[in-house]
Amino acid sequence: MKRISPRLLIAVGLSAALFGGATIASQKSASAMAGAANKWLASLTPEQRQQAALSLDDERTKWHFIPNEMFARKGIQMKAMSEAQRALAHDLMKAGLSQRGYTTATSIMALEDILHVIEAPTGDAAAGGRRFARDPLEYYVTVLGTPGPKGAWGWRVEGHHVSLRFIVKDGAAVESSPTFFGSNPAEVRLDGPKKGFRALGPEEDAGRALLATLDETQKKTAILPIAAPNDMVTGNKVQIDPLTPSGLAASDMKPNQRDLLMKIVDVYVGYMESETAKERMDRIKTAGLDKIAFAWAGETEKGKKHYYRIQGPTFLIEYDNTQNDGNHIHSVWRDFNGDFGRDLLREHVTAYPH
Repeated sequence: MKRISPRLLIAVGLSAALFGGATIASQKSASAMAGAANKWLASLTPEQRQQAALSLDDERTKWHFIPNEMFARKGIQMKAMSEAQRALAHDLMKAGLSQRGYTTATSIMALEDILHVIEAPTGDAAAGGRRFARDPLEYYVTVLGTPGPKGAWGWRVEGHHVSLRFIVKDGAAVESSPTFFGSNPAEVRLDGPKKGFRALGPEEDAGRALLATLDETQKKTAILPIAAPNDMVTGNKVQIDPLTPSGLAASDMKPNQRDLLMKIVDVYVGYMESETAKERMDRIKTAGLDKIAFAWAGETEKGKKHYYRIQGPTFLIEYDNTQNDGNHIHSVWRDFNGDFGRDLLREHVTAYPH
C-alpha cells in the first residue's frame, strides 16, 4: 500500500481547519433559511402559495426600494397573511439577518405609521385619499425556486425602504446583495414616544466619526467637489461598476482612521447573520483592506444634506441623506460581481445546465 506523505496530511489538515469551519457554518445558515422558508410556505393556502412561490430565473433581479404604488411587486403581502403566517415570515427574516439587521428592518417598516401621520392626504380628503398607503404590513415576501440542499433558490422581503434578498446554492453558499435600507424620516421630529428615533443612526454616525478625523490634505481627496447627489448614484440598477472618484484610500489613512473606516463597513456587514457576515468580510479582506476608499459629498454640518460612499475592489456602500431637506436616508450594499447571486449562479449553470 502506498504511504501518504505526512506533509500532505498536514496540508489537508490545515486546509480543513482554515476552510472547513466556514463551509459547515455556511451550510448551517443555508439550512436554517431553507427550513424557515419551507415552514412559511407550508402554512400558506394553495392560492397564497401560488402568489408567494415564484421562479428564481424570472424574479431574481427585479428589485426596488420605492413605494408599492410606484413599483409593482410580486409575492404575498404581510397584511394578507394570518398572524401565524406573519410570525413564520419574520422567522425567515431572522434566519438571514442578525438581531440588529432584523431590528433595523422592522423599525423601518414601523416608520410607515409615522409617515401616515406626517403626510397630508391627497385626493379626496373626506374619503381619506392618499398618494401612498403608508402601511407597515405592505411588505412582500417571496420564495424563488425550491428551498433545499440541492440546486439554487432564494427568498426576498421587499417594500418601501426595505429590499432584502438571499440566494442559496447547493445548501452551502449564500449571497445577500443588494441589501437596501432607507429611513423616512431619518430622525423622527414628530412629538410623541418616537421623537428623536433614528432607524439608521449608526450608518450616519459611523461616517461622521471618520470624517471628523481627516486633516485638510485628506479632506481634499475624500470630500468630492460636488453637491450631494439627490439619491444613490447606482439607484436600482441591476449591474453596477465602480464609481469615480473613489475618494481617500485606506492606505492613505492613519491607523485610527482605518479602524473607523472598518467600523463603517462593520455597520453594513453586521446586518447579516454571523456566517453570511463573515463571508462578506472574508471577501473584502482577500481583495485588500488598503484598497477600500471613503468619499463624502455635500455639507459636513449635521442636519444638512450629505452623502458618502465606501468602495473596495469587490463591493460598494452608498449612503445618501438629501431628500426632505436632509432628513430622508437611502443606503445600499452592492457586490460588483455577486449581486443577485450572479457568481453563485454562474457556477450553478455550469454544474447544472438548464
